[in-house]
Amino acid sequence: MTTKVNKNLDFTELHERMDWYVNEGVIPFVSTLVLKGDDVLDQSFHGSADHASEQPLNAETIFRMHSSTKIVCSIAAMTLWEQGGFKLDDPLEKFMPEFGGMQVLKANATAIDETEPAHSSILIKQIMSHTAGFSYGFIEPNSVIDTAYGAHGLNSFAPEAELTLESMCQRLGALPLVYQPGTFWRYSFATDVLARLIEVISGQRFDEYLKETIFEPLKMHDTDFYVPEEKLDRLSTMYLPDDLLDSMSPCSLPMDSKENSANASLPSFLSGGAGLFSTLPDFLTFTRMIINGGSFDGAQILKPDTLALMRTNHCPEGVGVNFPMWHLPDTTFGLGFALKNRPAEGEPESAAGEYHWGGIAGTHFWWSPNANITGICMTQRMPAFLHPFSQDFKRLAYKIAG
Repeated sequence: MTTKVNKNLDFTELHERMDWYVNEGVIPFVSTLVLKGDDVLDQSFHGSADHASEQPLNAETIFRMHSSTKIVCSIAAMTLWEQGGFKLDDPLEKFMPEFGGMQVLKANATAIDETEPAHSSILIKQIMSHTAGFSYGFIEPNSVIDTAYGAHGLNSFAPEAELTLESMCQRLGALPLVYQPGTFWRYSFATDVLARLIEVISGQRFDEYLKETIFEPLKMHDTDFYVPEEKLDRLSTMYLPDDLLDSMSPCSLPMDSKENSANASLPSFLSGGAGLFSTLPDFLTFTRMIINGGSFDGAQILKPDTLALMRTNHCPEGVGVNFPMWHLPDTTFGLGFALKNRPAEGEPESAAGEYHWGGIAGTHFWWSPNANITGICMTQRMPAFLHPFSQDFKRLAYKIAG
């Protein structure tokens, strides 16, 4: 289903391309939205939120946000920064002693005990820019560090039933860093550490702080770390492709659905890096708040200068975003946002300066100040981070609206 909001622009090519991905089974379904300023130009829904029941995909559909949660956590942290709760150059151990006196894995280490002392403390700005030295347990699953993470129950996809932000940080603090703080970019549990820092400084549980500071002021009533029973019928199904290593492999295997009781209860691990459920309208409101310099519909979440700071590169010179499996050239990182320094192939020059991030199951958000357009696309395919469908969506959004 397509909702054409602006009759002066023809989004048919974009809609047909999204239909193609769904009809070919590459993604199970997708919701898309394009804005000019904070005005919606186009909104469309393709496919069914559950194939077996043909559950309608619409604005009420609930998605697993995965790493799109990181943007929310970073915004929340900066509300505390504005209040003087911390400085970006503060050592993390000032608030969380478990991260004092860290050891670092030696280059070419073959065992987890082959370490050397950290040359400096971890700084708070480094956990916000993924340059602190942590890892994630799945980026290089056979590496020394990620194998150790797994052995210590640090699994972002299947956290232990009793794991909390506090106990996760205690386990991280007992393991070495994978590189010296501030010398390299590596995707990691850093945003979960940030969530625990929010708890320590605010004195509130992480989910409660988010509700009080962001969700309630913005009326994001469908965003939480679980799906209440009365909303479960709106939860979409997440699908696995036949071949996890082939981004264009048909995606027909249900991986998680509303029948999974874990989705209906508040978890003990309130992941700042991956834990939220939400809807397109809720994240549209959140997106508009960012477009408008930190405020929307009478709610002031951050100051414009704070958001500008978050969109500034905080990586060391010569250091940029890198993944073994995903290609992000000419990209650095701010405080919660990736920063595109050059347009990708097929994009206009105005794409330079774009800031963005997304979730591994295919929820992607990007803001382009130079083109004055913003894009949202949301599916539930594991994995679908930086997937061809989202890149095609972005390219066509620039072509039509930019």
